[in-house]
Amino acid sequence: MAADTQIQHDAHLIHPNLEENIKYYKTIMGNSNDLMIRPLQSLHKWPSVLLYIDGLVDVQILNLAILQPLLQERNLPDFSADNEHLSYIQNDILTASEVLLIDNLDDTTEALLAGDAILLLEGSTRGLKIGAAGWEDRQVSEPVSQTVVRGPMEGFTENLRTNTALLRKRIRDPQLWIEERIIGRVTKTRVAVAYLEHTVNVEVVEELRRRLDQIDIDGILESGYIEELIQDKTMTIFPTVYNSERPDTVSAALLEGRVAIIVDGTPFVLLAPALFVHFFQSPEDYYQRADISTLVRMLRYLSFLIAMLAPSFYIAITTYHQEMLPTNLLISLAAQREGVPFPAFIEAVLMELTYEILREAGIRIPKTVGQAVSIVGTLVIGQAAVDAGVVSAAMVIIVSITAISSYVIPENGLSISVRILRFVLMMLAAAFGFYGILLVLLITLTHLCSLRSFGVPYMSPFAPFIQNDLKDTLFRVPWSHMKTRPLSSGTTNVTRQVTKKTKR
Repeated sequence: MAADTQIQHDAHLIHPNLEENIKYYKTIMGNSNDLMIRPLQSLHKWPSVLLYIDGLVDVQILNLAILQPLLQERNLPDFSADNEHLSYIQNDILTASEVLLIDNLDDTTEALLAGDAILLLEGSTRGLKIGAAGWEDRQVSEPVSQTVVRGPMEGFTENLRTNTALLRKRIRDPQLWIEERIIGRVTKTRVAVAYLEHTVNVEVVEELRRRLDQIDIDGILESGYIEELIQDKTMTIFPTVYNSERPDTVSAALLEGRVAIIVDGTPFVLLAPALFVHFFQSPEDYYQRADISTLVRMLRYLSFLIAMLAPSFYIAITTYHQEMLPTNLLISLAAQREGVPFPAFIEAVLMELTYEILREAGIRIPKTVGQAVSIVGTLVIGQAAVDAGVVSAAMVIIVSITAISSYVIPENGLSISVRILRFVLMMLAAAFGFYGILLVLLITLTHLCSLRSFGVPYMSPFAPFIQNDLKDTLFRVPWSHMKTRPLSSGTTNVTRQVTKKTKR
């Protein structure tokens, strides 16, 4: 009997002996206290046991759809075949919406850890997997990282099925296809790929499937794992995969022919392909008039340049190109820097590092004291540094404007890239002045033009130049003029809207 048991377990099949199966589950889960084993006496003709993980199952489903029907007294028929009684329980007793036959121990273990309940019967080499998952989830709430003044206030949650439902709520089209796969040998994280079948570029979908299927890792805990593993080029500071916690943003991207990657356990959904212009677009741009949206979007591009170039310009002008300043301003800056012991580059680096430390501290410290620390950091330390003669007042102004401008960029990934590039520009400006800044900008522009996101040029529609797509880049034209989808995504369905002529 022991030899038979070993053979059955080696083959990962359910053993006909209930005690052997229970012993297997206790062993593989280390006698964990949250493994609930419930013997059922009501099925007296068929001794059985119900297994589930406490905390992962919905108690209401467990009580009303599983335990109550199983514990109800009834006359049980006699069956000659081994699995006829399982089919009877599946079809005539249980009232749960999902009840499936299962015959593999690995599958039953995976189902248990996913929140399902398992019903095993004495003498049967098969069991029933009963859908009962229902652990506690965060409710749908307002997005934290991508807020808007006008627009939907719903954000994704950590539950994959809730997130797919939020997309279905906005796109009520059967052509919205959602493919699901399991990634992670240990975590077995569910990852869903969503796209509009009649709009998406098929080559992008196939390439995404290939990259996801190549992932062989022990765990996926957040969509950042997937982002890093599927991006085209890892040696770049610029993000090539967009992420958002807003269902309206993801829905708009799907309508343009892009693909969404939803990872269970995180509210941040990935979008591919992602172009450089996408990181300057906010969902609010499409909820206001075109002229207002255009003005705000141009302001974002201006803020991007200020956040990237302001400190390096200050260093270059005050170190090498003083003749570019008006005389009165030059005298004022010279008077401020008279008692400063450091050159402009060291002064800028000290202030930028101080700002980065304060920024990181503001994220980590408790919210109750966060406001007090930010006030101390920005006002007290800045004013004290000027009074002590460590930095000039002009440098405090430059760093402050730079910090504020970096927050205007809608997507945090590009903001981080600007922060990194800013230090490189400062170093080259200190060494070569405007020539060093120009050199970094040329290298950066060349690098951006070489990047691709799932085969799509990163700088589209500027390089390569696509005139049709310019209507939603530096500016946004009115909706009546955006009759086609962006061609850069390679969509198969170009027509966005059809204008019907009305007789007057």
